[in-house]
Formats: sequence, C-alpha cells, structure tokens
Amino acid sequence: MRDRILTIVLVVAVLFAALALVPRVKAMRLPGDNTGFEPDQPIAFSHRLHAGELAISCHYCHSTAERSRHAGIPASSTCMNCHRFITAKRADVRAEEELAKKQGRKPRPVMSPEVKKIYDSVKTQEPIRWARIHQVPDFVYFDHRPHVAAGLECQKCHGPVETMERVRQVSTLNMGWCVNCHRGRDGTMVRGAPVKASSDCSVCHM
Repeated sequence: MRDRILTIVLVVAVLFAALALVPRVKAMRLPGDNTGFEPDQPIAFSHRLHAGELAISCHYCHSTAERSRHAGIPASSTCMNCHRFITAKRADVRAEEELAKKQGRKPRPVMSPEVKKIYDSVKTQEPIRWARIHQVPDFVYFDHRPHVAAGLECQKCHGPVETMERVRQVSTLNMGWCVNCHRGRDGTMVRGAPVKASSDCSVCHM
C-alpha cells in the first residue's frame, strides 16, 4: 500500500514538473534565432499606419532593395516628402483649429514630438539611429535583388509588417528555413520565367 501511494505521489510530481517546464521548452531557441526581437526605435514609426492603412509600398522607403544587396533605411529627407505637409495627427490639427476659432486667432502650427525628431534630423544633418532587426550571420551572403526580381513579397521573410505597430522579427532566418523556401520555389514560374532558387551551399556561403 505504501509503495502504491509513493508511486502515485511520484507520478503526480513528474506531471507537475513537466507542466512547469513546457513554457520554458517552447521558449528555447537555437543560437542566433532572434525570432520575436522587437527593439525600441528612436522614432515611434508605425508600419501598421504607413504600410497598412496608407498602403505605402515597402519599396518607397526601402528603395535600394531592388538595386542593392541591402534594402536600406530611408533618409530623413525621404520622410520629409510627406511630413513637410503632415506634421501631426489630423485630430490634433483640428483641435487646434477649433480652439483658434473660439479664441479669434490664427491656428498655430501643430507638430507631434515624433515628427519633430525628423525635422531635427534634417536640420542638424544627423541621421536617425534606427535599431536593426533582421540580420543574418557574417558568413552568410544575402542579396535582396534576386529575391525582389523573383517576385518574392517582403512579407515572406519579414512577416505581416503592415499589421505591426512596431516591427519585430517573425521568421527564424536560419539555414533550414531558407533552404526549405528555395526548394519550394525552385522551378516555379514568375512573370513568365522559371525561378532558379538554388540549394547549392556556395550561393549563400561564398
């Protein structure tokens, strides 16, 4: 009888220990896997607003993705193409207009603190120090150009950025993930031509 009670106690203890470890096991990652990395940025830039609601193309801001290895970060002057006209939320501008009307004066310029950082960057010619999110190891060669030319959507690697208030890394970007994508794409037709997505080691490890 005592042995049976001891067995039951041990089984229950093992089950509780296993349940306690499940979340930790799920959270475990291989070295170099930065999935979920979501750093604070110097400006609270909303991809949900710009890429989602306003439907601004990824290539408008990250224009070098079509002609360079790197997608690039837009210069403050690119932001100013829109923000020399848009300086604050519409609700804040309207609130100032209504207040000015009540007080019998001209509306004052309204500028959000985040947009002011862009103006300060242009004025001082100091670039905005964005925190890099997606990065492959130094021993991996990655080029945006062939991927863009093959019709690959940005979301395939970067996730649904148009839904993100603050961008985070969604994919592991590890070798297995990349190779599986290449195997699935090799030979598929894009713009009337077959895609050659090689799985040869020398393509990425030159």
